[in-house]
Amino acid sequence: MNAKEIYASKPWLKHYPEGVPHTVDVPDVSVSDLFNQVAEKYGKKPALIFYGKEISYTKLKELIDRFATALADLGVKKGDTVALYLLNCPQYIVAYFAALRIGAKVTPISPVYTSHEIRHQLQDSDATTMICQDILYDNVEKTGIALKHIILTGILEYLPTLKKVLGKGMLGKDYADLQVPTPEHRAQAGLLDFQELIKKYPPNPPQVNIDPKKDIAILPYTGGTTGLPKAAVLNHYNMVALYAQGKAFWPFLEEGKEMVMAFLPFFHIYGQVVVMLASLCRGFTMVLFTTPDIDDIISAMERYKASTFNGVPTMFEYLKEYEKTGRVNWKKLKLIACGADTLHESTIEAWERRTGSQIYEGYGMTETTGVSHGNPYLRPKKASFGVPIPGVKAAIVEYEGTNYLPVGEVGEMILSGPNIMQAYWKREEETRQSLIDIDGEKWLRTGDIVSMDEEGYFHFFDRKRDLIKYKGYSVFARHVEEVLFQHPQIKAAGVVGVPDPKVGHLIKAYVVLESEARGKISEEEIIEFCKKNLAHYKVPKIIEFRGELPKTDVGKVSRRELREESEG
Repeated sequence: MNAKEIYASKPWLKHYPEGVPHTVDVPDVSVSDLFNQVAEKYGKKPALIFYGKEISYTKLKELIDRFATALADLGVKKGDTVALYLLNCPQYIVAYFAALRIGAKVTPISPVYTSHEIRHQLQDSDATTMICQDILYDNVEKTGIALKHIILTGILEYLPTLKKVLGKGMLGKDYADLQVPTPEHRAQAGLLDFQELIKKYPPNPPQVNIDPKKDIAILPYTGGTTGLPKAAVLNHYNMVALYAQGKAFWPFLEEGKEMVMAFLPFFHIYGQVVVMLASLCRGFTMVLFTTPDIDDIISAMERYKASTFNGVPTMFEYLKEYEKTGRVNWKKLKLIACGADTLHESTIEAWERRTGSQIYEGYGMTETTGVSHGNPYLRPKKASFGVPIPGVKAAIVEYEGTNYLPVGEVGEMILSGPNIMQAYWKREEETRQSLIDIDGEKWLRTGDIVSMDEEGYFHFFDRKRDLIKYKGYSVFARHVEEVLFQHPQIKAAGVVGVPDPKVGHLIKAYVVLESEARGKISEEEIIEFCKKNLAHYKVPKIIEFRGELPKTDVGKVSRRELREESEG
């Protein structure tokens, strides 16, 4: 078989667990329909537990329907954009599903965004209405943008009495000092109150006809290689497809029976779709956290007998050393999954030694509605993000072309499936570059440098934009970082290429040392360590020690910011 035929044969299918189908039938329903069916079936069951406060599926549906009625009465109609600028809280879920219920599309905004970033997203997404955390309103006001409606809500509104006493202390240092607008300020600015709207309106939203394949559900923003973030257009069909694909690939997660730890931020596609949407459309109970406090999470896992745990590499990196990690019997969980960044092998090995359990690494993008790959149950492979989930096709092609590369060769991964985005919002040129046609089929160019092995498992090397060219050699920043992580005194590292007219790029490593090693280890010692463990052309030429490294919203080291610093 030639390379194209090998990918078309889907060698990964032979490693699917028994009972996992090769493809999925995507229900012809909207996200709201999916939720309503589950709410009807599991009415009395807790949908959410928020710091001890339980909200049943029946109550959650009522709140959603009340808020949907309120939005409709305020003039929000099908096709409008509703912005959510909220921390994880019950109001996030209510507002999210209420907007979808009346045919609006949702654009989630990161709570850590500056007013400049908020202004870009509000203008670019054509948002007319915003649901905003009261403590974050100051940033919205600074944008100078006049929205039709801004609805404020407070984190205390759904807390049990005891937790209300603790107040903003539970928000952590990032939010604890922020102030809420005074009643006079609210009145002057014409701000609306979330709870007043819930109380005022009955649970009778208008009936809106939604075409899952045509109507947009969400506009989540994703960072570009340069410039400002852009939105992936995801319709109801994309999201329902991902729900069906997840249900097929992880069939051992039983409808109506799982207890899910929901601490990943809902503004990010991972927390929003893989945790929130999947849980509420399968009748699971979500234990919801506003901020990912480790002690709170571990206590809740013990108390509620967690059955699934979705995390990011930085969380597992921290937990593997944390003194209280052993209080949880991790072997009893049905699924421990990791996404949003690459998990270092040293972390996996330390985790297995500490807990006796396995982490199942997966892969996804905003453009794939959160997931495209996962490691098959009971057959995970280290240093691999797994195999395509049912309904997804994957292949490796040349960086700049569309010729398929043989098994084992490194190139750009392309994907096809029902969960692939429709386009980039208002970005025709970037859409043309990313969504390509090969033999009449639509494929997404992921921008990720990947290989596929003979068993059909995929292995990540780097982002295409992070590839460093040194004297004609291709150097993967991640490979250099992996070696740096093996140094016992290195806590964190980020590697970038610094433009150089003679060699193309010089390799620069930003390094955070363990506290006890600071001032005791030199740049030369780090370079010597690299020389012993890397080919000569991969050894960093520049080492810069830092107290910390810039991070993305989900805890990845931000190479983009490091690159901008080094080039500036």
